[in-house]
Amino acid sequence: MKTKDAEAPPASAAQAALAARVKEKQAAMSGHHGPTPKRALFARSDAKSKYPPKELIKLCRGMSSMLRANINTSDALKYYSNGHPSPFVRATLKTVRDHIETGQPAYAAFAKSGKFDDKFISLIRAGTDAGQLDQAFESIANRLKKEAEFKSKMRKATMLPCIIIFALIMLFIIAQLKIIPEIEKIILSVGQEPDTLSGILFKMSHITKKIWVFIVGGILGSVATFFFVGKVRNAVTYFLMARWRLLRKLIMGMRQLLFLGTMDMLHSNGINLSKAVEISAESLKGTPMYEELLSAGKRYLETGLPFSEAIRKFTSCDPQVAHLISIGERSSSLAQQLKLLTNMYEEDVDQLVGEFSQIVNIIVLMAAAVLITMVFIGAFLPIFLMGPKMMNGSGL
Repeated sequence: MKTKDAEAPPASAAQAALAARVKEKQAAMSGHHGPTPKRALFARSDAKSKYPPKELIKLCRGMSSMLRANINTSDALKYYSNGHPSPFVRATLKTVRDHIETGQPAYAAFAKSGKFDDKFISLIRAGTDAGQLDQAFESIANRLKKEAEFKSKMRKATMLPCIIIFALIMLFIIAQLKIIPEIEKIILSVGQEPDTLSGILFKMSHITKKIWVFIVGGILGSVATFFFVGKVRNAVTYFLMARWRLLRKLIMGMRQLLFLGTMDMLHSNGINLSKAVEISAESLKGTPMYEELLSAGKRYLETGLPFSEAIRKFTSCDPQVAHLISIGERSSSLAQQLKLLTNMYEEDVDQLVGEFSQIVNIIVLMAAAVLITMVFIGAFLPIFLMGPKMMNGSGL
């Protein structure tokens, strides 16, 4: 026998809609979420994506200002995320806030979200330990802004030249595939034999026709391998650094600037030197300086060796870094010396980026001149050389 109302149909459309919502809520509570919504073919998975760097700068600035106004971290996250146009940002900060409200410290909450890198987590932890979380957020924002500026300058110095060179290579290949074969057909159609130089150009066109796919594929594959395979990128970087002094100075300057800037931020916020070195080294993961700095910090902590001596003996930092840190240790002015070093390397890197851009632009101009000359020679030289013969063969 049926129960009184278990099987009874809903009395109206409104009741049917209400019943459907109740069932949907019960299914969600029991762990069944229904069919997964379809995603665009090339949509990025939020589960794997990291917090956008530009948004992170804005977040750090907003959090710093609210924490200075004595707003607690959970409320500051709520105020910042409410009404934010990005669903990803809102969802991420809600996850962080939920972890904080369970009693976890801020750095652990950010870490459990899985959207922030180790360096950010380490700096937030340092600010939490020092009781100066607002200063930590402000310092992170400033450091991220400077890093973004340097990356932008490097992209402008390298990206556009690479695109121009690739476009010129493609122009040369198109000339070899389309223009030169037509010239060859015209010459042969009037019964003339090409001269030696024209014959070489025509043979080059035939070879290009067979291998151009491999050339383009090799270029694209090399670029993809360089950007996505860390070992290959490091090997190429070390090779170029060993043979190009300016590039070595630029890369080493940027690495030391990152290390010293982080050290300055941490030490000025009351973090002890050994812990500051360990956290700062995290910003250089994937480079030789990471292991060097960890080794220097370990020797400083375990043997009592002055930090300046540890830097001098166990790292590839410039001699002036160890020298000024030594002055800071002897005169109890390490914070001032770290700030001085940071400012010095910011100026040096700015100057080196400018010099690097100029040299890259000159290289691009030379490469462009060579490629354009090759296209011109391949396309027009046979016409100039064979013009009289073609006219004679046509009875002109």
